[in-house]
Amino acid sequence: MLQYISKRLLSVLISLLGVSVIVFFMVRLTGDPVTAILGQHPSPEAETELRQKWGLDKPLPTQYLNLLWNLVRLDLGRSYRTYASVTNDIKEHFPATAELTIASMLFATFFGIAAGVIAATRRGTIFDYSSMFGSLVGVSMPIFWLAMTLIIIFAFWLSIVPISGRISSDIYPPLTTPTNFYIIDSIISGNFAAFFSTLWHLLLPAVTLGTVPLAIVARMTRSSLLEVMNADYVRTARAKGLAEKVVIMKHALKNSMIPVITVIGLEFGYLMGGAVMTETIFAWPGIGKWLYDALAARDMMQIQGGVLFIAVLFMLVNLTVDILYAYFDPRIRIGGSKT
Repeated sequence: MLQYISKRLLSVLISLLGVSVIVFFMVRLTGDPVTAILGQHPSPEAETELRQKWGLDKPLPTQYLNLLWNLVRLDLGRSYRTYASVTNDIKEHFPATAELTIASMLFATFFGIAAGVIAATRRGTIFDYSSMFGSLVGVSMPIFWLAMTLIIIFAFWLSIVPISGRISSDIYPPLTTPTNFYIIDSIISGNFAAFFSTLWHLLLPAVTLGTVPLAIVARMTRSSLLEVMNADYVRTARAKGLAEKVVIMKHALKNSMIPVITVIGLEFGYLMGGAVMTETIFAWPGIGKWLYDALAARDMMQIQGGVLFIAVLFMLVNLTVDILYAYFDPRIRIGGSKT
């Protein structure tokens, strides 16, 4: 197992190196940051001074090596607009994105697995057909269209949920945020008014962001469980007289979760990408909204740092999923140790 994890870690490092090269050159294709800061016709003196200040006068290989060295020191540079530390900006905005992503994934995982299990155990019924049709619609639905539909129905017509922000401004007593994770901070401080306000503000963005992963998890759970239910050990369990509920929950479900876990890990990348659109629509102050503002302002350092951070996060989640996959299916780590 340790050898398998070591190989996966090496693969992550190689992937990170490749991503850093792609991000470094792609960001520089968006335009000259000096033009974005000084305008179309800056004076030669101001342009030279700014290029020297940000190291843009150096050759590209030197700039890339400086980037690698800064990554080793966990330094993502400073914003061209605000001169604020990009690392500190990410620390400030990440908790909001983490809360939204975790809530979306919990929503997608719980309801997706439940829908998939019920559809598989009631194959050929109206519930099976309706749930699979619903999942097909969910996969095909553009996230911005779903967000606007939910806002119109639940925020404008019914007026039962807030349209934007993380918490109500009139919460008393005001919430203290030492961690900037509002749910955790409200529990620690015992501020239950803030706790329920945070959950209420989280509802629409989490449902919006989690709908597509929910549909994919439901379809994968159904197909995987149907395949496992025809296995010999499941038929043996039925022959022993075990109740169908016990056969499904104790024998079939665990083994059917192996491909589902992989899908859940891969969907994390979708959640991070979808967070940019979702956070922008709901004015959610997370990394997605921050990165959107950086793209609009052509702030190369913020774009570069934000994309690299999301890439590292995605790789770490995939590494965790691979380890869990190997735990549930020993054939993977055994096969990996022979290569």
